[in-house]
Amino acid sequence: MSENKATVERYLDGFRCGDHAKVLSCLTDDVVWDMPGAFHLVGKEAFDKEIENEAFVGRPQITVERMIEEDDVVVAEGEVRSTRRAGGQLHAVFCDVFIMRVGRIARLVTYLMVLK
Repeated sequence: MSENKATVERYLDGFRCGDHAKVLSCLTDDVVWDMPGAFHLVGKEAFDKEIENEAFVGRPQITVERMIEEDDVVVAEGEVRSTRRAGGQLHAVFCDVFIMRVGRIARLVTYLMVLK
């Protein structure tokens, strides 16, 4: 596994277990996270606040179906399930595009489609 893919896997594992330090260690200081139509975050502090989103409880179940890398871009496609604080479940599919810089995530674009 390449260094970039290993970083992305470590990042996803950090989200799975709610380990803020693990997630943040995978990011550049000037990281940008975009979810078109939902949010645009800049920097580790803003990113840190989204690791455990207030709308959800417990840990998300994140499954990666495929991870593809070319140059300094890693694309991960998968599925996420999480329990909503207001009740019910989130079940969505995602495609995350990671732009890497020296083995760390410099930019992330998340495309998410809620299934139910």
